[in-house]
Amino acid sequence: MCITLLLGAIAPGADARKPREYGLIFGTVWGPDQKPVFGVRVKIRRATEKKARWELYSDHNGEFAQRVPAEKTDYVIWVENKDLKFLKNNKLKAVEPVPAHIEFDERVDIGVHLTH
Repeated sequence: MCITLLLGAIAPGADARKPREYGLIFGTVWGPDQKPVFGVRVKIRRATEKKARWELYSDHNGEFAQRVPAEKTDYVIWVENKDLKFLKNNKLKAVEPVPAHIEFDERVDIGVHLTH
């Protein structure tokens, strides 16, 4: 009886823990001296939305990564100038938003540039 219950629980195709596919936006925040910048708050939204859906910080290598759904979507990645005033070099300014496009379970690499 115990064997029947176990076999009944393992039905083919009933893998509830199958990992979901995702795209990855991987980026680096660059300063005007072409060196990576640590501690910058990066915001990401779908191009059709107005507000940030994700917010994260660049690490000690200036890098950040965000998983997004694996579907055909355009994204906008940006840094706001008000978030830069807390950095050691508070004279930095954001240049412009960076677009990214995801279609499948893929990785897109971008660079966010800052200037004086």
